[in-house]
Amino acid sequence: MATKLTPVLSANWDEKDSFTLEGYQRHDGYKGLKKALAKEPDEIINLIKESGLRGRGGAGFPTGNKWGFIPQNDGKEHYLVVNADESEPGTCKDMPLLMANPHVLIEGIIIASYAIRANHAFIYVRGEVAHVIRRLQKAIAESYEAGYLGKNILGKGFNLELTLHCGAGAYICGEETALLDSLEGYRGQPRLRPPFPAIAGLYAKPTVVNNVESIASVPAIVNKGVEWFSKLGTEKSKGFTLYSLSGHVNKPGQYEAALGITLRELLEMAGGVRTGHQLKFWTPGGSSTPMFTSDHLDVPLDYEGVSAAGSMLGTKALQIFDETTCVVRATLRWVEFYKHESCGKCTPCREGTWWLKQMLHDLEDGKGTPEDLEKMLDLCDNIAGRSFCALADGAVAPILSSMKYFREEYIQHQKLGKCPFDPIESTLFADQIKSNLVGA
Repeated sequence: MATKLTPVLSANWDEKDSFTLEGYQRHDGYKGLKKALAKEPDEIINLIKESGLRGRGGAGFPTGNKWGFIPQNDGKEHYLVVNADESEPGTCKDMPLLMANPHVLIEGIIIASYAIRANHAFIYVRGEVAHVIRRLQKAIAESYEAGYLGKNILGKGFNLELTLHCGAGAYICGEETALLDSLEGYRGQPRLRPPFPAIAGLYAKPTVVNNVESIASVPAIVNKGVEWFSKLGTEKSKGFTLYSLSGHVNKPGQYEAALGITLRELLEMAGGVRTGHQLKFWTPGGSSTPMFTSDHLDVPLDYEGVSAAGSMLGTKALQIFDETTCVVRATLRWVEFYKHESCGKCTPCREGTWWLKQMLHDLEDGKGTPEDLEKMLDLCDNIAGRSFCALADGAVAPILSSMKYFREEYIQHQKLGKCPFDPIESTLFADQIKSNLVGA
């Protein structure tokens, strides 16, 4: 099974100096940049389009197309913004990448900025990760000293300034337009679109906003070529990516593989679900994506495969839960997060997440009624797709999917008047769930 892994971004994470300029250059570091600067900017954009690279931040939008939306020869300043505000429960790929290999991001930023004709780039990083911030600061300083940033990069006449901006811990700033408002010094809230950032983004100038992993994938594509990248993954979901396994699994961590691998294959490499237990449910792309069950072990983990099965690949944050987990309680914890992180700008999200939290609290405590289940589903229907951004959609996703697969568990809460997974009195129900999973 080890052959299923395709370490590219994570290839040298085990080296003690992988995060230094010397360690990065030892493995073809900045070779892609030299190749890129020998080409015209439009050639780089077309190369990324041809590669089929799709955004690794959740939506999966073609990266080359996004770069191509920037108007050229318009006489305006262009900006590149890297979204490193990784804050969603279960999502944990960008921070390890930045700790172990920050220079691959910096090289990708320089190439992308050259392609879109930007002379100023920003990294918007989550403010709580002080250790990551220090490592990025050191890497940026090394790049300036080596002549990869600043004036006349590598003697090619291209100038680029790179600014590291630390956020203040607001999940909503992971949404690209809220991030731009925060960068400008305003309260982070999503903007009404159009206009889109490619037309009026940072400081009302054409702007590309990309995820860390998206930009970090660029140097390898430029250096090794489109054909090499296209051979990895599936027909419509090309390339490699980082899958983050967490929760009830024996060997949690980052598993870099070609798109299209299955959870069954990843679990085999990760030592399986924790010893003595069975898989109950899991998320394919973080807490904002509809959950799957053990019936979905062989779903191809690419954009099309996961979508066809009823969820989203998202950030490839695979959270694993075994039969000891109360799905109602897990859903409540996620909804509490989204309610807390709602910026309050739009009514469906501001009011809806508050009511969802109250109803789930009652259902988890066994105080709900059968009518409450229908009422909650109706509430979800009135929230999804009716807000400025996808935060509200993320809040209802675990509710709708848990009701789809585990409605009986909600009913058990009502029948017992309490959570059936109470550590003292839940043995009978937990054993029943376990036997059902074994039988399946």
